[in-house]
Amino acid sequence: MASRRKIFIFLLTVLTLVVILGSLMYLVEGEENGFTSIPQSVYWAIVTFTTVGYGDKLPQTAIGRIIASFIMIIGYSIIAMPTGIFTVEFANAFKKNISTQVCINCNSEGHDTDAKFYKYCGSILNPDL
Repeated sequence: MASRRKIFIFLLTVLTLVVILGSLMYLVEGEENGFTSIPQSVYWAIVTFTTVGYGDKLPQTAIGRIIASFIMIIGYSIIAMPTGIFTVEFANAFKKNISTQVCINCNSEGHDTDAKFYKYCGSILNPDL
């Protein structure tokens, strides 16, 4: 499938974002606000990112709330990305091959590769063959 590489890059980007933002949240909020370790903070970032909610912990500082809001906005905006990749690849799978051969009568191009006649003027395609 042609979209496999795009999906892999998308997932790698999401993974990188949640690790960075979860670690940042651990540094900002700290253990006194319930963020007791980086892995737990990364898990919180994944939950916040995917469900667009806080999960079981709430940021207490203003900077923590800004980071959480940023994660939620990214979560909303990124939901459509895999769907768009799949839809474009699916549409391209059914796309017909188009010839760039120019008609000697009407000077048009864009004919189907399996056509026997030009689609605009009806002249025979490849009369010398």
